[in-house]
Amino acid sequence: MKKQFLSFTLAAGMVFGASGTTTALAATHPAPAHHAASADKQVVNRIEVDKIYRNIAYLSKTPRVAGTESEYKAVQFIKKQFKSYGYKANIEEFNFLSYTDPNRVELSIDGFDAEIKPNHLTYSVNGNPSGEVVYAGLGTKEELEEASVTGKIALIQRGSFTFAEKVLNAAEKGAAGVILYNNADGELNGTLGGVNDQFIPSITITKKDGEALLEKLNAGVNLTASLKIEGAHAGEKTSYNVVAMKKATKNVKAKKSDIIYITGHHDSVAGAPGANDDASGTSVTLELARVLKNLPTDTEIRFVTFGAEENGLLGSQHYVGNLSADEIKRTIANFNLDMVGSRDAGDLVILSNDGEMNLVTKLAQASSTRLNGTPTPYGQGGRSDHVSFAEAGIPAALFIHSPSEPWYHTPDDTIDKISKEKLQDVAEIVGTAVYDQAKIEKKNPFPPHGKKVKAPHLAEEKDFK
Repeated sequence: MKKQFLSFTLAAGMVFGASGTTTALAATHPAPAHHAASADKQVVNRIEVDKIYRNIAYLSKTPRVAGTESEYKAVQFIKKQFKSYGYKANIEEFNFLSYTDPNRVELSIDGFDAEIKPNHLTYSVNGNPSGEVVYAGLGTKEELEEASVTGKIALIQRGSFTFAEKVLNAAEKGAAGVILYNNADGELNGTLGGVNDQFIPSITITKKDGEALLEKLNAGVNLTASLKIEGAHAGEKTSYNVVAMKKATKNVKAKKSDIIYITGHHDSVAGAPGANDDASGTSVTLELARVLKNLPTDTEIRFVTFGAEENGLLGSQHYVGNLSADEIKRTIANFNLDMVGSRDAGDLVILSNDGEMNLVTKLAQASSTRLNGTPTPYGQGGRSDHVSFAEAGIPAALFIHSPSEPWYHTPDDTIDKISKEKLQDVAEIVGTAVYDQAKIEKKNPFPPHGKKVKAPHLAEEKDFK
């Protein structure tokens, strides 16, 4: 999953929306825990958490970076699992521009004695520029102009707008390279968002090192920096989506039935086995496909695992972008599962792209109330595949635990840190919510599709309250 920056506050059944105003949770009458309706029990009694766990264990043997052989092997495994449940699963290919990280990133500064360990921005270009270091604030065009950065190395602080804008602003004003320093403790990992011929070599450093350099500059010390980035490469690769479809069991207009999606992404970042991110969501999607296969529904249910989510939601964008107008019109809900088994993360939350209630949040809050006696809190959050559905006007929401675990996007994202209890809880809530809407009986009207809302840039930080 793309990194989220979330914070939330709950009190007396209220959540705070993105605007800062309070919004009441969906009206509920909490039931005793585990006193589920008979329809819920048809789902809950079929869930086998050990099957979910075993699939996570298989998928997380190695990183599954989009466009690699390991991703393709994972895709074949997912297809095989769908077929074993009785589905005709399809693998859909799509091409994307991929970035290979540099094998060498160096920074040396004359006039500064301490050692600095630089990092790089994804999509930063190769180069070996050198020049006088000048401070350019946040990297606005006005600050860069005032700093006279032509032919120099611009020292820029993180914050206010995207890394790409900062680098492009510096390039426009003639800078030879960029040193970005963090505005919080710790290393600065970021992305420029994509390939751009206008980028100049850019490296990142910690807040501590950036402030030390700025202190030297303010004291009148002349600093000369040399940057070196080698081995970075951008090129086209192939990734995959895996799709399984459960047709409506009984509907006089079966071809025009409603559609519900349950989704997750099967790719991981380089170096991370991705047990939680997102073999967990993929494996719960697989298990719900098995559980719901033979339950009668008057709604079509589609199960999809997406590739290249970590590259910017590319798989889901490709998939939703190729849906027909009729399919989009008939799609009433997307339940997206991302990082749902974390032992060391916080509690389960439901995030919609705009922070507003929709059919997904209402169904899930109702099911969690029936199952657990209290509704799962909701709020605003992007950076996962539900965004692609929301941007098409489809009610969609992300199921995730927040705050995220400390081993997110690291080699420590392994099977031993997965909680079967959390997997069971998410599978029950989502499975019963979907079946509550899809089972054959008279339905209450559901709200119309929402507005098509463009998601925030993936590199931006958004608070969730």
